[in-house]
Amino acid sequence: MSNQTKARAAVIREFGKPYVIEDVLLDEPRGREVLVQVKGSGLCHSDENFATNDVGIPLPMVLGHEAAGVVIGVGPDVTETALGDHVVACTVASCGRCDECLQGYRVNCLHPEAASRAAGEPPRITAGGEPVTQFFGIGGFADHILVHESQLVPVDASVPLDRAALLGCAVVTGGGAVLRSAAVSAGDTVVVIGAGGVGLNAIQTAELVGARKVIAVDLQEDKLALAKRFGATHTVNPADGDPVAQVMAITGGQGVHHAFEVTGGAVPLKQAAAMLGRRGKVYIVGMQKPGAKLDWEVDAFSTAHIAFEQGLRGVNMGSTNFKIDVPYFAELYLQNRYNLDGLVSNTIELDDINDGYAALGQSGVARSVITFKA
Repeated sequence: MSNQTKARAAVIREFGKPYVIEDVLLDEPRGREVLVQVKGSGLCHSDENFATNDVGIPLPMVLGHEAAGVVIGVGPDVTETALGDHVVACTVASCGRCDECLQGYRVNCLHPEAASRAAGEPPRITAGGEPVTQFFGIGGFADHILVHESQLVPVDASVPLDRAALLGCAVVTGGGAVLRSAAVSAGDTVVVIGAGGVGLNAIQTAELVGARKVIAVDLQEDKLALAKRFGATHTVNPADGDPVAQVMAITGGQGVHHAFEVTGGAVPLKQAAAMLGRRGKVYIVGMQKPGAKLDWEVDAFSTAHIAFEQGLRGVNMGSTNFKIDVPYFAELYLQNRYNLDGLVSNTIELDDINDGYAALGQSGVARSVITFKA
């Protein structure tokens, strides 16, 4: 009992109800587990989806998956990080030994359960003696987390940790979708539907690789203005008319090479398909609602479009190899070539998490980040 760590966390005890701030206990690090004192934790829409929809995850639960902090404890088998390291967490749990991992596709690991505790072992988190579910193996809405080292990567200590937190989700999802899922090349034309935290990273990464046109689509003018600052060459507001027609006008009727749907909406997803040009592809980046289905017919792209070799691809965490991608984006940030500062709309305390999520959908908010004092 003396080796357990007391943590303060935002806990979900009923789906669709507010977060409850309470004390929890973290077990001591075992095996390849790492104890991290959290310094920054981003508020992501994905967490809110799981907080409001019962998809079979047991309650109570600590959400939060976009976290960064300082290593203060390690298990006896840890080799990839050390005490005092600044680390970023990512949802990608992996065994490191299967074919997918060895080829660099950790997001498709065949045995992600290797990063979890085995049956019969005590839970990592408890509250009042009962187990608490650790969302995606992280549970980042807390001032301390206990995480398997496969889900952590050290970063340069010069990167502020409230900025570094965003590297583990918003950056590798949006930026990774451009770099890895789509492999956007210089001269390509890109449309990004949704200019929130993930979308802004897709936008600035498309600019980084030299896309010819980077078109941002959003209903909020504040977010479109923000998209311009992140590298969008053109903006489209569906309130001004058919977004497909607007995109076609911008591209001279040719359509785009890459359409990234980030909002998770069914209508924007169909619009993305209609924005494609020859050999264009739609990338489903945003999390669709539980039970959502594509109601397209087989020739949904139209017979002519199928002849143009168009396609549709699902994207998981930007297809990231985050052990490489997170340090890469961190280095670009330190070189003033990647904008993390502009992603942080505001910082809040853990007690303000419910207000933070209420504000997340408001105009001009990219990311709110919970910061923790010593």
